[in-house]
Amino acid sequence: MMIERTHGASRLSFSSLKDLKHVHVIGICGTGMSALAGLFHSCGVKVTGSDQAAYPPTSLMLDALGIHVKIGYKAQNLIPRPDLVVVGNVARRSNPEALEIERLGLPYTSLPESLNQFFLRDKRLIVVAGTHGKTTVSSMVAWIFMKAGFDPSFLIGGVHGNVGSNYRIGYGKYFVLEGDEYDTAYFDKKPKILHYHPYIGVVTSCEFDHADIYENLSQIEEQFSKFWGQISPEGALVACAEYPNLMRRILDFSGRTVTYGTSRDCTWTLIHAKNSGTGLDLCLRKGRTSAVGGTVSFMGMHNGLNALAAVAVADLAGINPQTSLDALSTYKMPARRQQILVSTSTATVIDDFAHHPTAVGETIKAIRTHWRGRRLIAVFEPRSNSSRTAIFQDAYADCFGDADMAVIKEPEFRNTDPLDSRFSAGRLVSALKARGISGAWFNTSDAILEFVLNNLKPHDVILIMSNGHFDNLASRLVQVLQEEDVERSAALRKN
Repeated sequence: MMIERTHGASRLSFSSLKDLKHVHVIGICGTGMSALAGLFHSCGVKVTGSDQAAYPPTSLMLDALGIHVKIGYKAQNLIPRPDLVVVGNVARRSNPEALEIERLGLPYTSLPESLNQFFLRDKRLIVVAGTHGKTTVSSMVAWIFMKAGFDPSFLIGGVHGNVGSNYRIGYGKYFVLEGDEYDTAYFDKKPKILHYHPYIGVVTSCEFDHADIYENLSQIEEQFSKFWGQISPEGALVACAEYPNLMRRILDFSGRTVTYGTSRDCTWTLIHAKNSGTGLDLCLRKGRTSAVGGTVSFMGMHNGLNALAAVAVADLAGINPQTSLDALSTYKMPARRQQILVSTSTATVIDDFAHHPTAVGETIKAIRTHWRGRRLIAVFEPRSNSSRTAIFQDAYADCFGDADMAVIKEPEFRNTDPLDSRFSAGRLVSALKARGISGAWFNTSDAILEFVLNNLKPHDVILIMSNGHFDNLASRLVQVLQEEDVERSAALRKN
């Protein structure tokens, strides 16, 4: 085994999983970290983990695996002593467990390093990157490959709607991995995507995000350029042509490029994505070949493009486009992606991960198109490092045009968030009201829950958007509506 000393602890490279009996994961409730925990668990390794909070769907998945999450970061969480600690990027160098790693000299690593070391060897890697759509596209590709009999492995940023987990170990040669341009760990500030050497690399989109580590869009574009520079010479880059800045950058790529979008100049063209009442009727074409079509259960033009990306990737692996589209007819979106939590006689509640202005706008538009004629209440928590700042303040005002009412939570600011550049929920609501959109803002989720319940009208659609747990607002709302529905049914039977 090779040992590299970094500070007082050991960066230790195990030769195989057989060397591991116990792995501890710091930040285990993150979508990627929980999936990694699942991979280790599937291979017979004991897994422990810690996080600041545990919430569905990852908490439910970890519970089902028998992996107990220790709430709060403490030195004693490393008792008994693990063979290896995987450190999530939520942990700072001052984290109590990071300090204990140093004191004890424990071997430690990061998510991408552990994937490369233990799970990606001898695999043909498909990495899906981009500002938006990574989870959806990677889960679509995984499902197509499963239906085609390829038996893929995967790790994605959400619980797969068909599989029920965010990871899978298969015996086939393909590993589908959701990439991420955010930094790796406190000891490795390189973006995660730059740790991988894909056979097929996908870039779904390229917009500014992660304002805490990037100063401008150009810096993010540079990371994607480095990413596709690592694609195997035998492989290909699949890129969305809807982003001109992405297309300009790709001109410098010397490898094989497959583009997709709504233009007929693309390698793959989305001819149409029409609302079918239950989802979308899709029609797509590769070059000048005959078009293929099918009906899927997900919504929104953006998901039509995501499906097109998945079909393009599958085509590179030799899967017939119609076979891919037929597979997507049975595909279920990952948890918290247009997820209908409940539909009662009073309201329909939908949970979604949207947080970037573009994703918020596209999600609202998709829900509005699907539920025409019903009042749409969009409830939003600006929680990400970027959305807590004023950088998207004006952009968010352009996102809620398809909603009838917007309910915004004031962010929970950190001490490191500058006072003069913080997002303001009140300013956003004022801007929306000036555009004729009803709105309200609150400091707590309890106040939001009370407001929504007091202002409900029959058949409302409530769309809840957050990239965090939002104090379990969605599940609490569902519980109240279900209880009211039971009471209403009982009263009707009594009469």
